[in-house]
Amino acid sequence: MDNAESLAGWAALLADRTRAAFCLALLDGRAWTVGELAKHAGVAISTASEHADRLVAGGLLAQRKQGRHRYLQLAGPEVAALIETVAAAGTPGPPPPVVSLSAAHRRRNLAFARTCYDHLAGFVGVAVADAMTAHGMISRSHGLAVTPRGTAWLAANAIFLDKPGALDRSGKRPVLRECLDWTERRSHLAGTVGAAICRHAFDAGWIVRIGTGRAVRVTDVGARALEDQLGVVIEPAGRGSPGAAPAAPAVARHR
Repeated sequence: MDNAESLAGWAALLADRTRAAFCLALLDGRAWTVGELAKHAGVAISTASEHADRLVAGGLLAQRKQGRHRYLQLAGPEVAALIETVAAAGTPGPPPPVVSLSAAHRRRNLAFARTCYDHLAGFVGVAVADAMTAHGMISRSHGLAVTPRGTAWLAANAIFLDKPGALDRSGKRPVLRECLDWTERRSHLAGTVGAAICRHAFDAGWIVRIGTGRAVRVTDVGARALEDQLGVVIEPAGRGSPGAAPAAPAVARHR
């Protein structure tokens, strides 16, 4: 009964459109102020504050105060996984029509490459997961695991799994797991390793954010690195300039 009440409780929290919008926005992994969330969801700050209080009380969001502002984030990677999974499990079918060119660009950018909390998602995220599997860097024979070849590739990119603090050893977060991508309807990589790959991609300049949202752009440096290291070829249409949408669906293929 306790589990049933808990399940009903978080389902009720996500059943409200404004609270759902907050959670989806916070999948970018960054901290937002109440005012920023209010603007994003199109509600008054007082309304946003009430919804934020409920999400914090329900354990979906964490908050911290700094000066006059309070900043809100998802409570942790397990909450991000929940939000992404629920979003991916939504009713299938065509997306709602867009009413402007800018909205079409945002949707295309978001579907092509984005962050899902702290790991890489979208078309590019799935392509990276596929490539690592194809090259024997990831094994699924006894559950999802990084192989010695994968460990070597990670180390070549300064991601050392045996480095103190590199992994979450508390047991709260897996080293590697699959996350169902809500736009591709296939899996990208999450867990500690997925987060480390995404962090390296930012640090190495492989990807950069587009504006203030979750969408990211693969840079020329990143496209070369993905092709050279993983055999993932991303057509130029998938890159473009910051804020621009691909002129046509991007293509990623393995050499």
